[in-house]
Amino acid sequence: MNATKNLTMLMDFYEMTMANGYFEHGFKENIVCYDMFFRKVPDDGGFAIMGGLKQLIDYIKELKFEDSDIEYFRSKKLFSEDFLEYIRNFEFCCDVWAVEEGVPIFPNEPIVKVIGPAIQAQFVETMILLTINHQSLIATKANRIVRSAEGRPVMEFGSRRAQGVTGAINGARAAYIGGCVGTACTIADKNYAIPALGTMAHSWVQMFDSEYEAFKAYANTYPDNCTLLIDTYNVLKSGLPNAIKVFKEELIAKGHRPAGVRIDSGDITYLSKKIRVELDKNGMQDCKITATNSLDEYIIRDLLRQGAPIDVFGVGERLITSSSEPVFGGVYKLAAVYKDGEEIPKIKISENTAKITTPCNKKIYRLYENATGKAIGDVLALADEAAPDGSSYEIFDPEHTWKRKTVEDYYVKELLVPIFEKGKCIYESPSVEAIRSFCKAQIDTLWDEVKRFENPHKYYVDLSPALWQIKHDLLSKNSK
Repeated sequence: MNATKNLTMLMDFYEMTMANGYFEHGFKENIVCYDMFFRKVPDDGGFAIMGGLKQLIDYIKELKFEDSDIEYFRSKKLFSEDFLEYIRNFEFCCDVWAVEEGVPIFPNEPIVKVIGPAIQAQFVETMILLTINHQSLIATKANRIVRSAEGRPVMEFGSRRAQGVTGAINGARAAYIGGCVGTACTIADKNYAIPALGTMAHSWVQMFDSEYEAFKAYANTYPDNCTLLIDTYNVLKSGLPNAIKVFKEELIAKGHRPAGVRIDSGDITYLSKKIRVELDKNGMQDCKITATNSLDEYIIRDLLRQGAPIDVFGVGERLITSSSEPVFGGVYKLAAVYKDGEEIPKIKISENTAKITTPCNKKIYRLYENATGKAIGDVLALADEAAPDGSSYEIFDPEHTWKRKTVEDYYVKELLVPIFEKGKCIYESPSVEAIRSFCKAQIDTLWDEVKRFENPHKYYVDLSPALWQIKHDLLSKNSK
């Protein structure tokens, strides 16, 4: 694994001006509850996928202001010396809960929850949002693309188009969690054991005096894993004939089998059909066709609908940047403060109803049908509310309260799990491979209607009656 880095100073500056203000006005030890949640699934999809928790944990474990940080803040001439001494000796002591990586998540439910001193809960805002937003976005996009391939392997090929170093490395990690079979990013293999994949570029072919010589050299170098890029010059007139000739002379004649050919340009449906015919005609039915070139879930779906006999997809820029909707949009909002041990709910009200928050320290319960194991919906409840016990339970839409459903014959799982307790990490992150398998199993609990690309069924995220009443009362009180 890569060495951990102290990223304490990766924060929005207002987190420090607010912290200094809290300190100066006696709020240093005030206990608060913050939620991270998001408001909209990217690409108008039916669900998103939780990602980035491991990197958040690593960050929190290394939280510490260094001498150079203190000197920087002193140079701004905004912060009191008492406050600077406080942060010099600062030790994180918050409780943190989160939804585990790989779990399907939905708008307006807390996916990370922090309870602790106001100053400390504020410090971690930027990194919570940065890590969870980014990897949840890429895992979600990757899973859409993987599902569009209908069981065919999808490789993440986007490192060179990613937004920066961590965008490439952590993006590869998130894409693997979302279902990709591997990555072109070598360091992601070294750090996370994500299979590194790739063969050659056009420059390999151009380096030799002829395409045939380039293919021959590659086949001799990698006889048991030979995939040739056949569109440097002309796929059907040059690339494919030369590839077949080399496969016969340098591989099959010596007891090896050709792994595949790759096309990166042109009309992929037309070309792949022609390629398949010629490969099969020459006894190479096991030789796979890989397609790349600015693919996404919609292009892949159309290629397959048109009968393109493609076996493997390599997807780059539109996956690693989620270019169709490159912002996940998670936010971090105050949900409650505590005074003399009593919880005081807090709500943010806006004329934009989508920005109205849900108050209180909360839990998420996910209800599943006993008969099918499919998820029925989620219920946000007060943290001290007991879970539904399997008996008849009514859920209702928190905005359109006449929309109600009585649930029976179900079981319940609580989604927020403890990660830090009084600043000590009590959660062990699974391997990326384990998260990937867990993610697949969790997505299998969703109905196909929720997984549609267009107009997916809206998954139920309801409030318990007690939580709904508190929110309703706060809205009524603050609208007068």
